[in-house]
Amino acid sequence: MKTLTIYHGSPNIVIPTFGKGKDYNDYGRGLYCTESLELSKEWACSHDCDGYANKYALNTEGLKILNLNSPLFNILNWLAILLDNRKFTIAEGLPQEARKYILNNFLPEYKSFDVIKGYRADDSYFSYANDFVNNSLSLADLKEAMMLGKLGEQIVLKSRRAFNAVTVIDAIPADRGEYYARYSERDCSARAKYKELASHGFSPNELYVIDLIRENVKNGDARL
Repeated sequence: MKTLTIYHGSPNIVIPTFGKGKDYNDYGRGLYCTESLELSKEWACSHDCDGYANKYALNTEGLKILNLNSPLFNILNWLAILLDNRKFTIAEGLPQEARKYILNNFLPEYKSFDVIKGYRADDSYFSYANDFVNNSLSLADLKEAMMLGKLGEQIVLKSRRAFNAVTVIDAIPADRGEYYARYSERDCSARAKYKELASHGFSPNELYVIDLIRENVKNGDARL
């Protein structure tokens, strides 16, 4: 049996309850957590208010866990899941075709899993994924951009089975005076680095979304 200590940052004390949450989060409806206490405190204070790092113990025995950061997956698998869940406007033409291509060729079977581990993409970071779909960002730059803010790996409880495996441990206060400043600094630094990255312009030797479509790139391609 392996027990993970996980944290959910929120302005409120949260008792894990299956079925709550928004459908259009990164991986759909679920409870979004992290193994980092400090990061969860930043998330708790992200709206400039005091909050809590809700601390839980997750018994992973018997749970079906999808780890998107394992070597079995690439960033396009992660992006496909985001495209399957997030609500945003995609222009007609190439961006719509790109969305269809990514969903048809890179979307892993993820809905049967109890727990999903993978990148976290807040609203500012999701705009980078949008730039890739619009063919204005290369695949290499997308990979780099997603690591700029060091948002860390999130652990998402998806199934009733996963929620039944969680035990509430504590609700640790997070002070906005300290942690909102940390959250803002991380976000501003990442935006500035991304602006510098985007200023490099077109890279003829890199893969763009239009290349994926034209060359019929699939999972397993060495360039991914």
